[in-house]
Amino acid sequence: MPSLALASRVTRVTPSMTLAIAAKAKAMKADGLPVCSFSAGEPDFDTPDHIKAAAKAALDQGKTRYGPAAGEPALRQAIANKLQRDNNLCYGPENVIVTNGGKHSLYGLIMALIEEGDEVIIPAPYWVSYPEMVQLAGGTPVIVPTTAEQNYRITPDQLRQAITPKTKLFVLNSPSNPTGMVYSPAEIAALADVVVEADIWVVSDEIYEKILYNGATHLSIGAVSAAAFERTIISNGFAKGYSMTGWRLGYLAGPEPLIQAVSTIQSHSTSNVCTFAQYGAIAALEGPQDCIEMMGKAFAERRQVIIERCRQIPGLSCGEPEGAFYLYIDIQSLGIPSLAFCTRLIDEKYVAAIPGIAFGAEGTIRLSYATDMDTILEGMDRLAQFVGGL
Repeated sequence: MPSLALASRVTRVTPSMTLAIAAKAKAMKADGLPVCSFSAGEPDFDTPDHIKAAAKAALDQGKTRYGPAAGEPALRQAIANKLQRDNNLCYGPENVIVTNGGKHSLYGLIMALIEEGDEVIIPAPYWVSYPEMVQLAGGTPVIVPTTAEQNYRITPDQLRQAITPKTKLFVLNSPSNPTGMVYSPAEIAALADVVVEADIWVVSDEIYEKILYNGATHLSIGAVSAAAFERTIISNGFAKGYSMTGWRLGYLAGPEPLIQAVSTIQSHSTSNVCTFAQYGAIAALEGPQDCIEMMGKAFAERRQVIIERCRQIPGLSCGEPEGAFYLYIDIQSLGIPSLAFCTRLIDEKYVAAIPGIAFGAEGTIRLSYATDMDTILEGMDRLAQFVGGL
């Protein structure tokens, strides 16, 4: 067999630790082990019936052929309508591309915008794939650490100081994975001022925009001003808000030349997104929205319980997430690295959690409470036993 010389770009990145731990938890559960998994950011609810019905109807109507690389025109229009209605962003369908999940929208953006030598500012803790995508494109991730004391939010001064002549893009994620924090409208406006002042691009990852608690509000940075809008790119999708993780439906919105470039990349990589699934996405946007409220109430109840249980465990500390469905826990006082902590936790107590090192922040772990209450109660009992035995 000839030697296999892989492309150097592959050596720049590491596999997703969140997916690896989630896969290990599923494999252990399949082997009959009583696993409590807090790993994957995946709602445990079924996709709402009206969305499934629309996809089934599309199948019955023969919507099974190739479609436009940028997405079905009706869905692109529905997304543009949603962005205008919900986010006060004046996009037309020509400013939208439908992608194979929210992750794919970000990958297409990075491939179209970033090249060798470009710098991309990423606040930490960050979603695991942001820096890896940048490195695959030959760019340089510029990681800006944030702390619990600042609620894991990058400040305008931090952003300003991180900007260099090579800066091309700033990655903003609110509500946040992994911390659950939400930037206030005033904080978003202050960051927008820096983006405009420096004349850089900002991509706003808004995949968790519908999952908010205790009066928190979501403001898209592009809605702050006309100048901010000109420099904003929106990434979003259907996985979290509508419990459509396996449907692989996301979208990107931005200037038409950028969308055309991403469409070109998509046409040579994946072609169009699954045709009949896109009709389910139209139903998600244009149909009843009570499913979002129902799931939000369940997440809020779980959030309260997991916060209370965490704060009863000596050595652990956490804030109160304002959005998404993650509890971000500080374990620094325990004196054990996060990967070792999570490895022992799943091996010894069958509890799956994600180490903070995956998010660029050692001394922390992330728990997803997008799971049922019984799992939360049992899993937190086991976590308490584990910490007590360290």
